[in-house]
Amino acid sequence: MTDKIGIDSYREGHKYDFGGGGGVSGEDGFIKEQDRLLPIANVGRIMKQILPPNAKVSKEAKETMQECVSEFISFVTGEASDKCHREKRKTVNGDDICWALATLGFDNYAEQLKRYLKRYREQEGERANQNSAGNVHEGKEETSTYRGELHSSLSLGRFEICKSIW
Repeated sequence: MTDKIGIDSYREGHKYDFGGGGGVSGEDGFIKEQDRLLPIANVGRIMKQILPPNAKVSKEAKETMQECVSEFISFVTGEASDKCHREKRKTVNGDDICWALATLGFDNYAEQLKRYLKRYREQEGERANQNSAGNVHEGKEETSTYRGELHSSLSLGRFEICKSIW
């Protein structure tokens, strides 16, 4: 099956229904378009964060980016999933995603994500220790702050990912 622009849309056991009709996700082996794409409101909100406050984003631009980032996530996750399958594991973890990014040539993103993952795991360990000591709020605050730092550092290259896929 090919999508709207003629690109082969099969990926080892997954069929995409780009027609908008078709079956429900899980039935007939098809994944509905709305189930394979990130919500367009979320994509638009992320796009606007990097633009000046008075800038507007067209519907076409949001839809294009929605397709792009959804395909990118599927591409990276599929590579990580294939690795897990070869290793006879059922769960894709953060290290698998980092490996897939590096394997697919996104070394800069893989390195940033590895640093984030390391720090996130450290803070999760600290939070678990604080939870057992009865001090919950401080650990959550630190983790959410670091997620903001990751978002800021990755947002600088967000559109480069899309450009390199197309």
